[in-house]
Amino acid sequence: MQTGLTQDKTINKLIMLFVFDKMETAMTESTILDLCFTKNNWISFANCKETLLDIVNSGFVYKTQPMGKDIEVLYDLTTEGRVCLANFYTRIPSSIRKLISEHINLKRREYRRRQDYVANYEKCPDGSYNVTLRIDEATKTTLEINLNVTTRSTAKQIEKAWQEKAPLVYSKLEELLID
Repeated sequence: MQTGLTQDKTINKLIMLFVFDKMETAMTESTILDLCFTKNNWISFANCKETLLDIVNSGFVYKTQPMGKDIEVLYDLTTEGRVCLANFYTRIPSSIRKLISEHINLKRREYRRRQDYVANYEKCPDGSYNVTLRIDEATKTTLEINLNVTTRSTAKQIEKAWQEKAPLVYSKLEELLID
């Protein structure tokens, strides 16, 4: 959906701050781009990248580099960002605020799972596949499992199932290992 607002830098900043506020969690750049551009086109791609940089440089959002080799940088609202949004959120058209709120209410869990439950695979020289499954928190990796499977289809099946099954796997491991 084209909002027609993607050229207004102030509105773009407020939209992005509003997205952070509604998500209620730190987000990776890929999650931000997916929310604001890819899935919804609230802000154009180039303006989305520029807006994120601007609100970080303005002190409205801070970034954190979590410990761990493959964990993406996380971005979250600062107190100044919340105050700015509280003072100026009415400059975002109510129709856009409503669209953002509805979308995030429906998809918040999906975005968090995609961001926190990471799975990928790579082909080994012997033709098998190494599958890496992780549960990432804001500052660290809580769980990392490496599996070797014989086929690409099995690797893809595990990768696909991980986002749904990660909490269950974690709780079962904890239950089995800690009495």
